[in-house]
Amino acid sequence: MERPRGPGGTLVNIGLGAVFALGIAFTAYMLIDSWGKAYWIFTTAIAVVMGALALLRERQRLWTAAAGVAVTAAAVVAALVAELPQEPSPMAALALAVLVGSSIRTLPVWPAVAIAGGGAGVAALAWASGPTGVAAMTTMLVVGGLIAGPVLRAFAPGPRSGVPAGESVTWPP
Repeated sequence: MERPRGPGGTLVNIGLGAVFALGIAFTAYMLIDSWGKAYWIFTTAIAVVMGALALLRERQRLWTAAAGVAVTAAAVVAALVAELPQEPSPMAALALAVLVGSSIRTLPVWPAVAIAGGGAGVAALAWASGPTGVAAMTTMLVVGGLIAGPVLRAFAPGPRSGVPAGESVTWPP
């Protein structure tokens, strides 16, 4: 279990946590205002779980990312079936993008490819309810993670990137 190194990692997580908290609160407010009733509870719960997984990504890299992909996919399907507000919410999509990008940056190649594929699958699944702003935003965020991950991996050689010291990193495999 490797924790974020130095004050930079801590500051990134503090900033990300603040963005998640404010974004989740704003999304809940907007859902209460537009959908009414208790529809906001499901979206808020999913966003909180996804935000927590994104903030815990350094502790169990593979399992937090796999759980994030699974939770988001299940939320998209549940929202479709139960006619809830479309998922993933903006903050859940951001958390998924963070998990996908971080996985590509830090995991060995094949687990990183699996997580990247899962993230792309969730983005594709978001389009199941039609072309919406939520689906477009999810796609843009996940594509951002798919781009940022390899770029950051290229500049982080060594054990932190899941590659033994002295070996080169190639992407795609």
